[in-house]
Amino acid sequence: MNEDGYFDAQVAANYDRTNAAMFAPEAVTPAVEFLAALAGDGRALELGSGTGRIALPLSRRGVPVHGIELSTAMTALLHAKPGGSAVQVTTGDFANTRVPGTFSVAYLVFNTINNLLAQQEQVTCFRTVAEHLEPGGSFVIEVVVPELRKLPPGERIVPLYANPTEWAFDEYDVATQSLSSNYVEVTESGASYRSIPFRYVWPSELDLMAQLAGMRLRERWADWNREPFTNESTKHVSVWEKLS
Repeated sequence: MNEDGYFDAQVAANYDRTNAAMFAPEAVTPAVEFLAALAGDGRALELGSGTGRIALPLSRRGVPVHGIELSTAMTALLHAKPGGSAVQVTTGDFANTRVPGTFSVAYLVFNTINNLLAQQEQVTCFRTVAEHLEPGGSFVIEVVVPELRKLPPGERIVPLYANPTEWAFDEYDVATQSLSSNYVEVTESGASYRSIPFRYVWPSELDLMAQLAGMRLRERWADWNREPFTNESTKHVSVWEKLS
């Protein structure tokens, strides 16, 4: 693995295409509206800013956005897009990288909290965010609910998608709360395989991490449109408030 982690130049070059559904207006606009309302007249900090899927439209809304991103390849694509120069990005691990100033809102979207592979790293991330937030500021996480109910007894694999040239699956280890997302693609020149490790995390576990960092849960929804979070929700959008 190189200095860009699992999101090197090859992955970055195809990132927007392979995640096209997440770049559609129906996926982006509600998230931007949600975050802009929390930012108000303040600044926003995006942890794992990637190619700018959220940072760029949020910046165009007039919210100053600062990103933290490990992959220089992803950041280069962000800065090459229209309006990219308005988004300052610091290269580093978002769990512990500190940037100047304070922020009204910090956010981690599209399951990015799971890129931190140990519970202690996730705890550290909450504490780092708390150091960046103004009193009363908000920390927002969008993340899936672990799909363990899809696992029959003794099984570890959850299929994601399959077509004649591509297929993908998640592999869970419930003993360590780790999983890997695995991708196979067949082209005219051959086949490729890519595996990315994650650590899944439960909503209640995140609430405890927030408490340890001096924050409390203010709201939790099933999506950016503020649909109620229920037993059947496949993901959640949670907002924690810094107490002081």
